[in-house]
Amino acid sequence: MTTERRYDIDWLRVIAIGLLLIYHIAIIFQPWAMFIGFIRSEDALVGLWEPMTMLNVWRIPLLFFVSGMGLYFAMKKRNWKQLFIERGKRILLPFVFGILVITPLHFLVFQNYYNMPLSYFPHMGHLWFLGNIVVYVIVLLPLFFYLKKNENGKFGMTISKVMTYALGPLSISAFFMLEIGVVQPQLFELYAETWHGFFMGFLAFFFGFLFVYSGSAFWQTVSKWKWLYIVIASVLFAIRFTRFESISNMYITSIESNSWILGLFGIGYSYFNKPSALLSYLSAAVYPVYIIHMFVLYAGALLILPLDLHPMLEFVGITLFTFIVCFLIYEFILKRITILRPLFGLKWKFKSVVQKELKRI
Repeated sequence: MTTERRYDIDWLRVIAIGLLLIYHIAIIFQPWAMFIGFIRSEDALVGLWEPMTMLNVWRIPLLFFVSGMGLYFAMKKRNWKQLFIERGKRILLPFVFGILVITPLHFLVFQNYYNMPLSYFPHMGHLWFLGNIVVYVIVLLPLFFYLKKNENGKFGMTISKVMTYALGPLSISAFFMLEIGVVQPQLFELYAETWHGFFMGFLAFFFGFLFVYSGSAFWQTVSKWKWLYIVIASVLFAIRFTRFESISNMYITSIESNSWILGLFGIGYSYFNKPSALLSYLSAAVYPVYIIHMFVLYAGALLILPLDLHPMLEFVGITLFTFIVCFLIYEFILKRITILRPLFGLKWKFKSVVQKELKRI
């Protein structure tokens, strides 16, 4: 079974969060932005949404798959008590802190931009993802430890065998299609704080674990057939996006979503499974950046939109502002102030600080 550090999975997590930032910035330039609580530019960039419709169907599911994979690797080093404590510190603590402190900040910026009375409003906002993960860990961890204990049993052998076929990994789409049939969401990409987002994430988290659990069979298959998955996804996206969209539906979109994700896993495994200094830095930074990015994004919109620039310049300006300021906050505040580190999902360096003080004494 797989035990080594998987740099390709780290890269996919970093890329997915980076795309999430760009996706959220693009919403500002859509006519319907205010309906979902975003600051809206008076000058729309409707064409900007066209590539976003491709990202829509796999960016969040990919993160749930990666989270399930991450839990498998974490189980290699911890028992169930240690894992509950570790996940509580890394996910539950930032989630609760974020609801109380971080998400109200971007709502205050929203109120200020539209000259509304300022009020404190704790809410999940974009951190709903973390809340889902907490539930998945609590519900699935007993099953995962049972599977880990019996990973050489019939179930493990069967999963490994299924994953050797090109359509093996893609066969999980049947479960996602079943979810569509049962939940019947209004839109496939409506994930935040919906039952569709919850159950879709549950399936992705579960199968992310199973993919790694199946061993090398999965990775060899997605590496071999990665371009087939990308072609399948591209064809289904073209059908969804063009005048043939009438023959598309959310059941087919489930296949498209998983095809993109499997193709990305294959590309990552083939080309990005190697260490680098840049990846080490970004892997540590990406989680706190995800937590703070909405506040920074709204602040950028507050400063740049009133300048009345060309909308494309506004988009570029807010994008640069968001990425630069997020990483500056991470580098010079969140990373360096010990008490803030665990609140943003970073390891608490309390022991190292104590050791340094003892050495001085």
